[in-house]
Amino acid sequence: MSEYDRKDAGLYDSFSTGLEGDEAFYTEEAARVEGPVLELGCGTGRIMIPVAEAGVPIVGLDRAPAMLEVARRKVAGLPEETRQRIQIVEGDMRTFSLNRHFPLAIIPYRAFLHMMTAEDQRRALTQIHSHLTKRGRLVLNVFDPSIELIAAYMKPPRGTLNHLGSFTHPETGRRVLVSDTRRYDPLEQTLEEHRFFEEVDDEGRVIAKTTTPLYLRYVHRFEMQYLLELCGYEIEGLYGDFQRGPFKHGNEQVWVARRI
Repeated sequence: MSEYDRKDAGLYDSFSTGLEGDEAFYTEEAARVEGPVLELGCGTGRIMIPVAEAGVPIVGLDRAPAMLEVARRKVAGLPEETRQRIQIVEGDMRTFSLNRHFPLAIIPYRAFLHMMTAEDQRRALTQIHSHLTKRGRLVLNVFDPSIELIAAYMKPPRGTLNHLGSFTHPETGRRVLVSDTRRYDPLEQTLEEHRFFEEVDDEGRVIAKTTTPLYLRYVHRFEMQYLLELCGYEIEGLYGDFQRGPFKHGNEQVWVARRI
């Protein structure tokens, strides 16, 4: 099963609620530019829709049809004025071609980490570069890999089930328990995660279960800087959170780069 089948798409917004301050941060960045914004990995529209509601035209691109279906349903319920600011495109950030240029491209919520090889990463950054206006900006965030956390997951027993929390099913109102297993490969810098959603009745019996895989390639701080520079960007800023605080190892890498 491919992670882009996204069998959890209908549950995604109930559990994957973002990082503290990221929605306001990206909306603020979008409001600073004149002209449309390009969002890569727009998913169900969690960032895309607030940007449009703030009055900024935005094109959202993603390669997961199930996620885009959720996004389109959400957009359909918006006021006409807001809907007119949104364009949704199914595509791959490595190969897309829109025949237009943007003053700002954003990749929120660590979506860049879905690029599973260094070549994929370069292709994506180069393709985005070709869609930016002269001196256009790219803003993205990825988690900063914690060596201590990775080492802890490498200890036996590997494949341990981790309990992540619960939420209320958006349609049935039942409780959904969330857990996962994770496997890190420090040589390849990859993370393979399998996430399990178990819907339970009032007696706690599991009546429905959804499993979805997640594959990421994490990027170290200087590696990310060199990737950006290699692909034709200059670094304007690196923050450790969405309040523009200083970068700290093991937290978040929030990058602001400009096309050279």
